[in-house]
Amino acid sequence: MTIHTVLFDLDGTLIDSLPLIQKTYQKVFDLMQIPWGNAEVMTLIGLPLKEIAVQFAGEDRWEDFLKRYQYHYALEHDEMTRMYPGTLEMLEVLKDKGCSMGIVTSKSRAGALRSTSYLGLDRYMEVIITAEDVTRHKPQPDPVLKALEEMKAQAQTTAYVGDSPFDILAAKQAEVVSIGVTWGMAEGKQLARHEPDHLLEGWEDLFGLI
Repeated sequence: MTIHTVLFDLDGTLIDSLPLIQKTYQKVFDLMQIPWGNAEVMTLIGLPLKEIAVQFAGEDRWEDFLKRYQYHYALEHDEMTRMYPGTLEMLEVLKDKGCSMGIVTSKSRAGALRSTSYLGLDRYMEVIITAEDVTRHKPQPDPVLKALEEMKAQAQTTAYVGDSPFDILAAKQAEVVSIGVTWGMAEGKQLARHEPDHLLEGWEDLFGLI
């Protein structure tokens, strides 16, 4: 069945923000004297920042972690945030095809809107679903279902595109078409283990599905 609605994850999918995210985490871990270890925190990208803060800083320090992260992330946001090559062109193609588009991210609303506004992504999106919009987050289906509800879209003609296993799992539970990209957080082999409906090596692979 042809896809009429495409939902996108943000970090690691549309925007190349992973170096900034890692640099910010390393700074906060150092300031708070939290062992960096084997960079396990990077495997959790896609979860809400609060959940990550609680896991690594504990119930007594998570708010301090959160504030420090948001401060240091904002300092270098504009310098270190950019779109992946071909992203803008891909959005133009989908727009020309009459496709409806939205973003489903675990990022805070303030952070998501800053990135999408700075890069000009917001003008393509009918909805931007963020961490504040649902109580259960990816890998639960709730954020994807929220987007479907707001866009009045049908699951069977909707795809969710993301770079992490959390995205694939959320898409499957929401019963939309699950599409993984190989240029973000997880390698293609890791995503393939979760059996997405499609795996993109480049944005051009998406056009034949729309």
